[in-house]
Amino acid sequence: MTRPLADGGEVWAAGGVVVRWKRRRPQVALVHRPRRDDWTFPKGHLEAGESPEQAALREVEEETALRCRSLGPVGRSRYVDHRGRPKVVDYWLMEVEAGSFAPNDEVDALVWVDLADAADALTYGVDRDLLALVDLGGSTQG
Repeated sequence: MTRPLADGGEVWAAGGVVVRWKRRRPQVALVHRPRRDDWTFPKGHLEAGESPEQAALREVEEETALRCRSLGPVGRSRYVDHRGRPKVVDYWLMEVEAGSFAPNDEVDALVWVDLADAADALTYGVDRDLLALVDLGGSTQG
């Protein structure tokens, strides 16, 4: 199967910054991938015929068992992946509609981290840069 490429010919992926509110404070979901021993946002490659937003929702559900709804785009990350290929990842802000985390082959843990503390928990600088783009619109849900 040939996967779609981004406009510049990069590997194209999509993911989610999944948010919830706990005691009126926003938290984000971070996943641990044992093969890379990293903490990051759930994400994965686009499939043929799939929009980036559809891929983001599918990948979040596959990696976390959480069915989410999109709240809108967050931003785009660009980096060289572990195979030396240029990669583009589009991210959407999401909230959980149903489900609960279940470990799987790709992700063995999920933690909810206060938004203010999440940068310290993320492994990669590109994820910290993306986190800085998260805008919750001044909402104080919870």
